[in-house]
Amino acid sequence: MATKAAVDDFLSGRTWAVVGASRDPKKFGSAAYRELKKTYRLIPVNPKTETVGGDRCYPSLQALPEPVDGVLILVPPTQTEGVVREAHAAGIRRVWMQQQTESEAAIRYCQVNGMSVVQNECILMYAEKTAFYHKLHRWVWGVTGKLPK
Repeated sequence: MATKAAVDDFLSGRTWAVVGASRDPKKFGSAAYRELKKTYRLIPVNPKTETVGGDRCYPSLQALPEPVDGVLILVPPTQTEGVVREAHAAGIRRVWMQQQTESEAAIRYCQVNGMSVVQNECILMYAEKTAFYHKLHRWVWGVTGKLPK
């Protein structure tokens, strides 16, 4: 389970790598990238495309042109452990596994290697300047006691 401290730690960063950012407007990786780009500096990572949202896309975390504060993971759970291992090798210590991307092995890897990890949470509920319905969702979770403590 994610903690409030891990959520706050991740959100304290302003530059994030987004692994699984997509140029397909029907995919969550595209919608999340567009929404988060309003507030944060994002660097897309996807070996299958050269650009996302008009930004140059990189094939891996190792290929990033600059250090990032964290990595947002938007890939299937079968790929997530590989991403966190690559993040660790690149010196990235903050990881957000978007809902439905997490795997127990990836979470365990982060914990064993001293990485701050958020899992099973929607980043759009917590990020600044997102659509009203994301804030409403967060409020509902707060009222029902589902927010991280």
